[in-house]
Amino acid sequence: MSEKNTSIQRPRIIGRGFMGGSRHIRKKVEKPKDFKTTFRKLVNYLKPYTFKIILITIFTIVSTVFSIIAPKILGKAITKTFDGLMIKLSGNINYAIDFQYIFNIILILSIIYILSSILSYIEGYMIVGISQRISYDLRKEISKKINKLPLKYFDTISQGEVLSRVTNDVDTVSQSLNQSMSRIITSTTTLIGVLIMMISISWQMTITAILMVPISMSLVRLIVKKSQAHFKIQQKALGMVNGHIEEVFAGHNIMKVFNAEEEMIKKFEDINEEFYNSAWKAQFISGIMKPITIFVGNVGYVVVSILGGWYAIQGIIEVGDILAFIQYIRNLTNPIGDIAQISNVLQSTVAAAERVFEFLHEEEETEDVKSSVKLKEIKGRVTFDKVRFGYKEDEIIINDFSIDIKPGQKVALVGPTGAGKTTIVKLLMRFYDVNEGRILIDGHDIKDFTREDLRSNFGMVLQDTWIFSGSIKENIRYGRLDAGDLEIIQAAKAAYAHRFIQTLPEGYDMIINEEASNISQGQKQLITIARAIISDPKILILDEATSSVDTRTEILIQKAMANLMKDRTSFIIAHRLSTIRDADLILVMKDGDIVEQGTHKELLDKKGFYYEIYNSQFVA
Repeated sequence: MSEKNTSIQRPRIIGRGFMGGSRHIRKKVEKPKDFKTTFRKLVNYLKPYTFKIILITIFTIVSTVFSIIAPKILGKAITKTFDGLMIKLSGNINYAIDFQYIFNIILILSIIYILSSILSYIEGYMIVGISQRISYDLRKEISKKINKLPLKYFDTISQGEVLSRVTNDVDTVSQSLNQSMSRIITSTTTLIGVLIMMISISWQMTITAILMVPISMSLVRLIVKKSQAHFKIQQKALGMVNGHIEEVFAGHNIMKVFNAEEEMIKKFEDINEEFYNSAWKAQFISGIMKPITIFVGNVGYVVVSILGGWYAIQGIIEVGDILAFIQYIRNLTNPIGDIAQISNVLQSTVAAAERVFEFLHEEEETEDVKSSVKLKEIKGRVTFDKVRFGYKEDEIIINDFSIDIKPGQKVALVGPTGAGKTTIVKLLMRFYDVNEGRILIDGHDIKDFTREDLRSNFGMVLQDTWIFSGSIKENIRYGRLDAGDLEIIQAAKAAYAHRFIQTLPEGYDMIINEEASNISQGQKQLITIARAIISDPKILILDEATSSVDTRTEILIQKAMANLMKDRTSFIIAHRLSTIRDADLILVMKDGDIVEQGTHKELLDKKGFYYEIYNSQFVA
């Protein structure tokens, strides 16, 4: 066995037995609890990019102004053409239309549109850069924060929830900034600019056009109110349809056995009928929304055109202004809709940012002592001295735990669920700190070690194996990153994994897929044992790992674990008492206390709590 490289100081957690599983990632983002505070924090993340944001604002305003003045300039060309045609029709055949003027207008418009496009491109490029950089910074901070959080945080929140903050929430912030930053400026500038241009043409026509907006919105609100009731029924019916189908397919065999096909078909037809009736009503009522808004809009165009034509005859405005005004009406509705949509997006953005900031402000682990203990060699003596602990102060789990374990002893922790077996291991690894008492390693309080130094002396093999996507060689080397190929093979031989690895298509270089489904459960366990062997820990924590393998593999795993435990202090969380008969010391736990201790034979002779547990497993 090669000597352990002490420069690699990280916990060797060979598995994930008591870390909890992931849950569904939250998809719906709620409204923020404190919009102003969170928005202020989000703005602070934008401060380093103030100069770029100023440039983006200038480019966006200039680009939008170019787009706004274009219809007015185009109207001048139309007016010039119209006036020329009128003069010719009046009988002045010698009059020549000023095509040079029209060409100049077209040239000016082309330059305006090209400049507007270039500025939009630059602005878009800069916004993407800023939003992605903020996304990068947030993920970097979250990554650092995860390593500083105590385990109790992850015991109270699902892994899926943490993952949601790293992915969904950060992505929401990034994408919303990307989409909203320029749209806010563009929509506001467009709305103000269009109104100014419309008023400059005719304030009477502007009032007429604006009156159409509340009429259209009132009709839309009425339709939405009517359709919402049907949409609710539709969603409820859709859920019932999906639930019925899932239930029938899941219990298809049972349904066949009890000849319930006709009943299930009848039930489905009733649900489907309800779904059909609500769906077509909801879709039809909401579908008439667009035709109505188009109708109202067209009425507005007609009124404005008639009024504009009258003003043109009176010489109040020019013909080209009418066409420019109609174009401005079309441009007026878009920013109003955009501003309404952006307000909803901002709610979503700030809510996502709030969840990210909540995570970043979570209470961190207590700092390690600056003058920490540095031991050249750990012998493996472990002492629990009057340890008292509870995950909550008013709910104590470990009452008065005291034991002195000698180097190299094999200690089994047994007891019913909730007895405190896993809690003892968490305290030993300093995932939690004790409320009272001390835990010592070789006479030194574990609080006097840095967490890295402490955990680098532990190895864990858990019931729920952890194998990552990569080669078998890389998975074993994870125990000690500087291990050579020969050391990997020796560790595999000691773990009884070498033989099955040789039978695989590419041996040690075979790639294990993401689900680790191309090797068996027993083979995965042997690889994690090889990983623990190569790390050469002085103290072992073993969660019995043979519950889901065949008898032959179980024997191999038992042999491999015997090799692993040789000359090492070992803590075994035992589920099947038949596997710990040769333990040097068995600690029988109940309600956070050691109620019995001794060897297997001594405890059976006492005919106490251990005797009852043991016989309950072998009563058959």
